Amino acid sequence: MQIQNKTAVVAVGGNSLILDNARNAIPDQYEAARITCRYIADMIVQGWNVVITHGNGPQVGFILRRSEIALGQVAPIPMDYAGADTQGAIGYMFQKALINELGHRGLNRSVVPVVTMVEVESTDPAFASPSKPIGSFMDEEYARSIAAEQNWIVREDAGRGWRRVVPSPRPRKIIPLEAIHALVDTGNIVVACGGGGIPVVRDESGDLVGVEAVIDKDFASSLLAQKLKADLFLISTGVEKVAVHFNQPEEEWLDQLDIRQTKEYISQGHFAAGSMGPKVEAILDFLENGGSEGLITNPENIGRALLNETGTRFRP
Repeated sequence: MQIQNKTAVVAVGGNSLILDNARNAIPDQYEAARITCRYIADMIVQGWNVVITHGNGPQVGFILRRSEIALGQVAPIPMDYAGADTQGAIGYMFQKALINELGHRGLNRSVVPVVTMVEVESTDPAFASPSKPIGSFMDEEYARSIAAEQNWIVREDAGRGWRRVVPSPRPRKIIPLEAIHALVDTGNIVVACGGGGIPVVRDESGDLVGVEAVIDKDFASSLLAQKLKADLFLISTGVEKVAVHFNQPEEEWLDQLDIRQTKEYISQGHFAAGSMGPKVEAILDFLENGGSEGLITNPENIGRALLNETGTRFRP
């Protein structure tokens, strides 16, 4: 099946690059990226124009942990720069893995990672109520000490220890959108909006300023898919399909949902805020703003899902 002139935004979770706690080194992450790129290459062979977005939670956590350990010896790394670092490193992983995979198939395509700033509003309510945990777990004494020293906000995290929390504002504008659009239109495979994008606001003079925050990767990917007028917004995650009553005796795996059904399941609390919730809400946002189709599945089933054999498909 050859699909011509169709664009898909494919959102890959940062956790998917961490196979397990014993395999989290850079070579291990590259191997995970290589496996994911094998399935993305299947889409490209079918004729899809692909824009890859990705999470970066574990990778930013590693950077911030190194920064914590080195406090007093080197200056700490601001969060916006940590996000930029991961965009470069993970973009490089996908670039190398996908060029190699396509080369094995006799295809010569350019893969272009784009360091992506995403503008948020300084008045976003999230700034008044930081809620996104980042970095390592700490005991209460150390957490309060470093919070006072670094002007952090820390909170206890579900009985597992204390962590720094930062705001998670909604994305409003993708700064290099025109460049991304031009790259896609000229046949390049683009890697963009890594980690939800580097969060920036406008100061009083109109200049862009980085902020200590995390933008949800799925909401940023949804915004990018809307602005590119993508034909498909695909979220690659850890399960083959979306379920209601997840991990309960009445668990039901879903093949297809429309906007009305999706809203109903969200209102009933079926999708957890820390896992499937943002993914489903991001696809809903895409559909409500003109998108035609969303899809959630795991990497190894992307090909089958595109053939309507599995995955959960969302349509207006």
